[in-house]
Amino acid sequence: MTRIYSTHSLHPKITGLLRERGEFHVASALDAATLASEGAGADIVIVRANVPPDLFARGRPLRAAIRHGAGLDMIPVEAATAAGVLVANVPGANAVTVAEYVAFASLALARRFRIIDGDLRRQGWFAGRSHAEQAGEITGRTMGIVGMGHIGRAIAQVVRQGFGMRVLAHARRNAGFPDGVAAVSFDTLLRTSDIVVLACPLTAETRGMIGAPQLAMMKSGALLINVARGPVVIEADLIAALQSRHLGGAALDVFSTQPLPPDHPLFAFDNVIITPHLAGITEQAMERMGMVVAEETIRILDGGLPVNLVNPEAVIAYHKRFPA
Repeated sequence: MTRIYSTHSLHPKITGLLRERGEFHVASALDAATLASEGAGADIVIVRANVPPDLFARGRPLRAAIRHGAGLDMIPVEAATAAGVLVANVPGANAVTVAEYVAFASLALARRFRIIDGDLRRQGWFAGRSHAEQAGEITGRTMGIVGMGHIGRAIAQVVRQGFGMRVLAHARRNAGFPDGVAAVSFDTLLRTSDIVVLACPLTAETRGMIGAPQLAMMKSGALLINVARGPVVIEADLIAALQSRHLGGAALDVFSTQPLPPDHPLFAFDNVIITPHLAGITEQAMERMGMVVAEETIRILDGGLPVNLVNPEAVIAYHKRFPA
């Protein structure tokens, strides 16, 4: 019988659809050894955590690894391609979800929500209220977005239409942006923006792209929001910029080490919003992403290729393993 293996549980509706096509199993743990062992007999692997290259060892029946999301850093694509395993992802299904998170984080940081809420609870009404005149608005301010894929475009639309923000953007090609989004150099974006949002993939070029020199370029009091990947930011340099008060605050959904250790220095700042890699997760987003995953799974099991195939160079080897 067809075996479908997922690193995490999925939306109940999606689980039901997949169980109509075969056995559905969820990983008992997320360490590399467990994933390689439990996924050994799977036809399809659904990925929401880092999977090891051993999962793609030759001789296994694995047809495809489908990323429940857009980022591919969780899948060793080269190992999959070498083994003739298809890799697919789900681009854009949670873009509006992340965009809403960025709007929420921008407002919460600008309005000093964490500080006000904490002092109100600990010290009372007037202690909380005392911060109000140092709070700010985001309407009319400048947001710089690094990365202009589905998520970057959704963020731009929300903040331009909802708050009248000026939007600057920088991406690898730095062209073809939506109307009203100005393409600028990376340095110009950093120097000009009141809020810098990282929404780029993790690549060799973007790893560590925000360090001490880049943080120093940013306006005094500017805000940094990271919904990309943790290693895009050098955390020690970010902590130093927060300690010096050069940065006005940060909202961080991703980190170099996940889960974030409970004694991490970032927890000490009252102008930092920390969330556990959930910017793209809501009930609605999970259903949308899961539906595309289910459709791709069914398409592959029926002998087709995934719509969102990311390693077409694997197709020849794949067809040798699974002749039409």
